[in-house]
Amino acid sequence: MSAPLVTILDDEPAIRGILTEALEDAGFRTQCFGRAREFEAALKRVTPDVCLVDLSLPDTDGLALVHRLALEQGAKVIIISGRAQVQDRVTGLELGADDYITKPFDPAEVVARIRARLRGGKAPAQSGQTAHFNGWTAHFDRYALEDETGTETPFSHAEGEVLRLFLDSPKRLISRTQMQDLLGGAAGESFDRAMDVRISRLRTKLREDPKNPRLIKTIYGAGYIFLGDVRWS
Repeated sequence: MSAPLVTILDDEPAIRGILTEALEDAGFRTQCFGRAREFEAALKRVTPDVCLVDLSLPDTDGLALVHRLALEQGAKVIIISGRAQVQDRVTGLELGADDYITKPFDPAEVVARIRARLRGGKAPAQSGQTAHFNGWTAHFDRYALEDETGTETPFSHAEGEVLRLFLDSPKRLISRTQMQDLLGGAAGESFDRAMDVRISRLRTKLREDPKNPRLIKTIYGAGYIFLGDVRWS
């Protein structure tokens, strides 16, 4: 089995060099790009395991690119950015990023975060890629939620990881610790915020009442429980 491929999109050659050295020393394969156009062209030929994306790009809006990657490519996306404001982090996660690392960074931390993301979502999968529940169908092969009328709403890879965790364990309490163990990511406030964002977005896509959700229930101080009846095909 070949080593995981990590693509690096950053317009600073020094940053690309630091990341490439750290990742290849850790056993990863890498591809580097200084422009979004080159990066997106390469994605038509190869599918990376993880994309590292800087937000401050000279030829495109980094946040818009992250959103496209998450929804259209189903890629694991980690933002690496000098934008350290809380709102930047929240926006990046809301648009589908799996993680957010601020500059300056420790290369060892980036390696650890990538390994955590690759471990994430490796819980035993059901026999199919399609789940049916409460009038909804989740298509994990194309990252889409379909309602009873056939209308589809896309979801990101990061949202899909959380949704699949719920659908694999319906009517069972899932603690934050269990979510962190199964999905990967750095423990603490950053992980908790990422989960809050993804669960909120899933509730919106499932047209849940934010004050009284029917499917994804918060058990305060304990975790979450998914109350739907799930059938896989």
